[in-house]
Amino acid sequence: MHRKQRSEWTNNVLYRLLGKPVFFRMDPENAHHLVINSLHNAAKIPGALTLMRGMYGVPEVPELATDLFGIHFPSPVGLAAGLDKNADAVEGFSAIGFGFMEVGTVTPVGQPGNDRPRLFRLPPEEALINRMGFNNHGTEEMTARLRALKQRPIPVAVNIGKNKTTPNEEAFRDYEKCISALYPYADFFVVNISSPNTPDLRNLQHGDELSALLQAVTNQMAAEARKHGASKAVLVKIAPDVSDLELEFMIDTIEKSGVSGLIATNTTVSREGIHHKNAKETGGLSGKPLAARSTEIVSRVYRQTGGKLPIIGSGGIFSVADAYDKIRAGASLVEIYTALIYEGPEINRKLHRGLRELLARDGFNHISEAVGADHR
Repeated sequence: MHRKQRSEWTNNVLYRLLGKPVFFRMDPENAHHLVINSLHNAAKIPGALTLMRGMYGVPEVPELATDLFGIHFPSPVGLAAGLDKNADAVEGFSAIGFGFMEVGTVTPVGQPGNDRPRLFRLPPEEALINRMGFNNHGTEEMTARLRALKQRPIPVAVNIGKNKTTPNEEAFRDYEKCISALYPYADFFVVNISSPNTPDLRNLQHGDELSALLQAVTNQMAAEARKHGASKAVLVKIAPDVSDLELEFMIDTIEKSGVSGLIATNTTVSREGIHHKNAKETGGLSGKPLAARSTEIVSRVYRQTGGKLPIIGSGGIFSVADAYDKIRAGASLVEIYTALIYEGPEINRKLHRGLRELLARDGFNHISEAVGADHR
């Protein structure tokens, strides 16, 4: 075993034998806050981030570094929205091997979200159910946090949503407010219209409501670009719980809107094949059970758009095979969330090493050559 592999094995064992048992004895949301606070505080301790990069960081290599949306991504594996809701731990997450990250979902005005308990583990399925309800501190606090960052080693996307009390017919104003407040501090934006935990939010994915919302979003992005002298990308995050016909119309509307790309997918309300007692809890399910459906959505989007609309694949990625399946289905980048909880921060090194091996196996010189390979 090479020295680097021994280090990875040791780090993995440490998490599985020490870290994970401690976290999994805690209330899930309390464990979540402990992680965020620890990563936030690590940035204040001299040498801590350097130590974390040494333990969990991944080197930038030519075959995996990606340029997309006018942004350089040192690795194709990012952190999905929902973990760092208020941009508290950007520097910490940047040090453990991610190539980019989403912060949020943020709403114009801070809100407490749904009542606790609202986060549940399903260990046999390696899944989570959450009904957090866009709990966050609002755009003003996120703006201050992002402005205060001394350095930003990886691209940061701001995931934006509407306040719970905002009716759907006025939702576009909330998205406009988020863009206006955070435009100077986001590398790109993600429009969240697919969380199952805000009443009626998913209705914004369909028909005239989707078209009108995306028109407002792209108009606001254009206005901010003129104001600040720099254009930025905006993506749409879609749900997996749609029919084939709904998905077809949704993709068509998104493509015509002029947005930069989409993220497939958000969490699911399906409980098919789930037997754990927590399956009865309402909310969005993430983790391994979502892998096949989210990959199918990636594939359908790629096929319908002819690969012209960039996709970030998200949902159920635990292994390098999961990540590579999404890339070959059409994803240019991928995101993880639940796997970080179950596998620990060593997962980034595992995915990074595994993707390089699979690219070499299949004769690809760069990850972009593998994007959509299953359709050729």
